[in-house]
This record gives sequence, structure tokens and C-alpha cells, in this order.
Amino acid sequence: MKLKEFWKRYFEHPYGVAGFVIFAVLLFMAIFAPLISMGKPNEMSGDILSPPSLKYPFGTDHLGRSVYSRIVYGTRVSLSVGFVAAGLSALIGIFIGAFSGYFGGMVDEVMSKIIDSFLMIPVFFLILIIVAIFGSNLFYIMLVIGLTTWPRNARIMRAQTLSLKERAFVKVAKSLGEGDLRILMTHIIPNGMYPVVANSALQMGGAILAEAALSFLGLGDPNITSWGKMINEARTYMAFAWWTIVFPGIFIILAVVAFSFIADGLQYALYPKLKEVEESG
Repeated sequence: MKLKEFWKRYFEHPYGVAGFVIFAVLLFMAIFAPLISMGKPNEMSGDILSPPSLKYPFGTDHLGRSVYSRIVYGTRVSLSVGFVAAGLSALIGIFIGAFSGYFGGMVDEVMSKIIDSFLMIPVFFLILIIVAIFGSNLFYIMLVIGLTTWPRNARIMRAQTLSLKERAFVKVAKSLGEGDLRILMTHIIPNGMYPVVANSALQMGGAILAEAALSFLGLGDPNITSWGKMINEARTYMAFAWWTIVFPGIFIILAVVAFSFIADGLQYALYPKLKEVEESG
């Protein structure tokens, strides 16, 4: 599919457009945080628990820090977690799924058992255990989320590979003497990874939500500004300082919804038949 055709189809989907717009705003906030924020995220003032005003658009917290500035800088953390964790999950899932489906036999049986074993494990509780053991550094959190969410991508890629390896162009490549590794890297993976890309967009939202949940439980990185950490710190004051918990919560919801919409848009653009199904429905 040509890139121009892909984007044309993507922007035909209203949810895809909405997700892209929200993501663009969040990305702008993350990149230009020092320019659009109202000071450093941990900069304190004498205005403690001040409600939203012209001076403080989202109010201040119990230490006099600007909630708006902390949310802006927290966008960097959330998007970093989403991209790194989902990217790692996609990378592992694509290669394991492709090797499993292509070689079949004992390789497929062993890898399928490993995938099924991971799918049966409650991922969030596994993340809790690993973070509690190895520490709550942001790098470890991204790594753990990526290493525990790859099985679904692996199953999707395996299914794609089982279908693609029976196609004529793969059989022709084999008859021309191309090696298995070359066939995997040039024919199977490039043509079978599209569903994984769409699923990875959905996993970005899940990774952001997982990091926020860990921070809310006090297991996040104490050295960074996180939306979940902001909600955790605001619990004591939520009865009379609603803005300290509402605004971070809104941005968590926006980020998760944005990536969910983007995943819908990607599926619509990558699978033109979905358009016919939606129109007929």
C-alpha cells in the first residue's frame, strides 16, 4: 500500500482523525514543555492549593506547585512509556510469532506453549512483583511492561505467518533458493506486521495506564513527574481541592482514548474491507 493512499484512508475514519488530533496535541506538549509550561514541574510557591485561575490555569497542589506545569512535563513521561513499552512488545512479538509460524513443528509447539503460558499470567500483578523486586526506575517500568505484553503480538504475527507462508510469492522465493531468514525478513515480516502495528497503538494506551496505576500505588519512579503520581499525592486533598486530581485524570483518559482511536483508524486504513462492512452495517 502506498503511503499517500494509507493516509487518505486513515483520515476518512472519524475516530482515527480524533485520535490523531489528541495525540498531536500531547506530542506538542511533550516536545515544547519548557516553552509552554509555567515554570519547572517541582517549582514551589506560596500559593498552596490555589484553585484554577488566570495565574494558575489548573490550580496548585499541596506544595504550591503548578498542576498545569506538572501535567505538561508528565506528558513526556507518559508518551515515553507508551512508545518504548509498546515498541519493545511489538519487536519481540513480531520475531517470535514469525519464527513460530514459519518453521512450525517443534519450534512452533514450544513457542506456542511459552506464549500461552504468558497469556495465562495476570500481567499487572507480574509487573507489580518485578517492579517491587528490581525497583521503580522509569527504565525498568518501561522494560517490564514491554516484556510482559508481547504474547498477543506474537499470536497475531504467528497467524499472519501461517497464512503468508502458503502464498505464491513465498513459494517462488523458496524455489529461487532464498534462505529462510531472508524470506522472513523481506517477505513474511514486512507483509504480516500490519495487524501488530494496529495492536501496538492500542498497547500504547495500555502502557500509559499501567505506568499511571503503578505511580498511583506508589511504585512509580519517585524522581519523575507522572500523572499517576500526581493523583496519588492528591488523594488526601481531593475533597476540597478537586483540581489536583481531576486534571491529571482527564489527561490519562485522553491519552488512552487517543491511542484507542488511532488503533481503530489504523485497522480501517490497513484493511479496506472494513469500510465495506461498516457501510453495509
